[in-house]
Amino acid sequence: MLLGDAVLSLRPPTFMQRCLDGVGFPRQWWWVLVVVKVTAAIGLIVGLWVPGVAAAANVGALAYFGCAAAAHIRARFTGKEFWVNCMGMLLLALIVLVVGLV
Repeated sequence: MLLGDAVLSLRPPTFMQRCLDGVGFPRQWWWVLVVVKVTAAIGLIVGLWVPGVAAAANVGALAYFGCAAAAHIRARFTGKEFWVNCMGMLLLALIVLVVGLV
């Protein structure tokens, strides 16, 4: 899911653009989000063989989506995009962490 999100972020569809514009994230920095997401996805894949790497990548993904949630709340941009995109990915990252620890 995270790798798919990173691929979508290369040329963000309208719903992603609305999220990024809604929180006031500068377009010239959108490429950084792709790097962060790809790095986390690679960490999760490597973590299939090296558990410590998976945990670190997962905590990084949680931090990323936690910061995204904070940016949405701060900008008062909490419509459908916030709940589906941001909180959905945050919940998914949390589930992966919990399942990984069990």
